[in-house]
Amino acid sequence: MGSSRAVRISELLVPDGLVELSGATPAAVLAELSAPVARATRLDPVQLATSLAEREKLGSTGVGEGVAIPHARVRGLPSLCACLGRLRGGIDFHAIDGKPARLFLALFAPENSAGTHLQALARASRLFKSQAFREAALAAPDLAALQALLEREDAKP
Repeated sequence: MGSSRAVRISELLVPDGLVELSGATPAAVLAELSAPVARATRLDPVQLATSLAEREKLGSTGVGEGVAIPHARVRGLPSLCACLGRLRGGIDFHAIDGKPARLFLALFAPENSAGTHLQALARASRLFKSQAFREAALAAPDLAALQALLEREDAKP
């Protein structure tokens, strides 16, 4: 991937990397977000979830407006990858604005990938800044519709 093109979240998603979440706690949600990445990378799902949880201890990744972007650097990960989850009820993720988080984008980066990792975080922030996108993502009737929405939004410069 050259630097000529922006990072696209839809291209970072692992297979089956869009999930309907059911967890009632942040730890349960982080485990659910880690599972598809573990399957795709053959890494330990507990290691992945733990790396996200360790990052949360430094400060919540609940960015507000119902969105959380948990992220971590992971030893042994071949490339940047992601999982997008939706939790219709929402849970308290200690967001800045105190609102429950309902959309979660988990980003997993190789240990030494600061540049791409930061580009992906910036891209995710821009994506979720759009109220129209957030509302449409929550309203999408199924994961296929959510995928199409993400790809459409991601194609914008």
